[in-house]
Amino acid sequence: MPRYLVIGGVAGGATAAARLRRLDEKADIIIYERGGHVSYANCGLPYYLGDVIRDRNRLFVQTAAGFKNRFNIEARVGAEVISINRGEKSILVKDLAAGEVSAISYDKLVLSPGAEPVKPPIPGIDADGIFTLRNVIDTDRIKKHLVEKKPKKALVVGGGFIGLEMAENLHGLGIGVTVVEMADQVMANLDREMASEVHQQLTSQGVELILKDGVSSFEKSGNEIVTRLSSGREISSGMVILSIGVRPDTKLAKEAGLALGPRGGIAVNEFLQTSDPDIYAVGDAIEFMHPLTKQPVITFLAGPANKQGRIAADNIVGGNTKKYCGSIATAVAKIFSLTVASTGANEKMLKVSGIPYLASITHSASHATYYPGATQMSVKILFSPSDGTLYGAQIAGYDGVDKRIDVFSSVIGRGGSVRDLIEFDHAYAPPYSSAKDPVNIAGFTAENILDGLTRTIHWHEIGGLDPTSAMLIDVRTAGEFKTGTIPGAINIPVDELRSRLGDLPRDKKIVIFCAVGLRGHVAARMMLQSGFDDVRNLAGGYKTYSLAVNNIPGTVGACC
Repeated sequence: MPRYLVIGGVAGGATAAARLRRLDEKADIIIYERGGHVSYANCGLPYYLGDVIRDRNRLFVQTAAGFKNRFNIEARVGAEVISINRGEKSILVKDLAAGEVSAISYDKLVLSPGAEPVKPPIPGIDADGIFTLRNVIDTDRIKKHLVEKKPKKALVVGGGFIGLEMAENLHGLGIGVTVVEMADQVMANLDREMASEVHQQLTSQGVELILKDGVSSFEKSGNEIVTRLSSGREISSGMVILSIGVRPDTKLAKEAGLALGPRGGIAVNEFLQTSDPDIYAVGDAIEFMHPLTKQPVITFLAGPANKQGRIAADNIVGGNTKKYCGSIATAVAKIFSLTVASTGANEKMLKVSGIPYLASITHSASHATYYPGATQMSVKILFSPSDGTLYGAQIAGYDGVDKRIDVFSSVIGRGGSVRDLIEFDHAYAPPYSSAKDPVNIAGFTAENILDGLTRTIHWHEIGGLDPTSAMLIDVRTAGEFKTGTIPGAINIPVDELRSRLGDLPRDKKIVIFCAVGLRGHVAARMMLQSGFDDVRNLAGGYKTYSLAVNNIPGTVGACC
């Protein structure tokens, strides 16, 4: 009878153990979990802290007793594996309650140690009232602090997924929240102009957002924590949430002599085997090749971890027949009323990997505009300039964002192109979509760029235009123009443009923009077919430009 040991539960390890049992009823299967809970919904922790999820027990997917009763799997919580003896194929396990250490042999071993929060050596970082959020123990500590101390202000350090979800949930409890992010934007998975929509959402809800500033020290002052920033500013708060990031927990693997990858994760092959053929690894601790960039990556997401657990179990029981093809890191987050999502590669990833690309930004209604409740969503896609292969997509909006990002993910996953977006056959009824879905519209726009029907310019290029050789034309209505425009632009509404073409210079670059890009495209086509050689349409229109520029302090963006 084979013995399969799994180190670490939660997503990857718990999934691997359950799948192992379904494939092999006779095997001896044991899960070792250092914490007190073997399988829980760590993605739900911020919502429990914000009282959105009120029943703590709802967080637990499966208990140790449940694993025993349903799967005949021993789930030993409070059990820390302190070493792996690969030569003897055994592990040393410490019972944290009793202090006893025992050796357990294995036939196959699954590593699912997860990741650990990053805690830089900042003075005062271990003071009371400063928390990280990674597991149930962290959650209980934060909950206790909220109930007993009743802080009026909170500081969140880091603008990633967990940091922003915590900002929203603390704000929902009536706590004043400040978010500090060292980079010039939150949510590194998004490109700058898309992150600007998140910035706007945060500030509109009353969250103070400080960008391009870091923490230099923490100091306890009574019940308050004084945080000193690199800029010299001091912020006093009743609690601090550290959401600086996480790193793979590779201590056991490294001490056992298992190979690590260049990003610091446990190196695995396509079958999720480590450098030891009898040891498999899954979850946040592993490193694999990104399907698009072919660069090593680590993905801290529950979806990939669950899939990896299933594949590893299949390969352990049935031989190495199932390949893990990697993850394009499809993710979605709720930031107050805004939903933001991304899949595939962003611009930074493509640049680092040396992959040429084109970008397109569209703004479309979530469903038919004549049906009540339609809201606008911003869609950015990145694609190959040679054949239109879709590389990445990002969406910010209020309704239907999740289902559209899943469509983009599916197209990227099978190596599809922007032309596939045009052919996407969606379910349509006025309450749910439009005859031309936002996915279709993204495809239409990208195809126009790919086929040379339109040439675009992006928001960050506007400031570099030479006023002696470029002209900005705002083709919105006179009323829209009065509400704000790009400095230096002249207003010629698109419906008047045809009659005024003779007044425009043909020896200058013409940059056209409207609200979101559609009227700009109509105007650009009109001019290109009327003898103007260099006409550009501003991608995403004035909406994208104004959001991006207004979120960069001190940026003017004028060209003329």
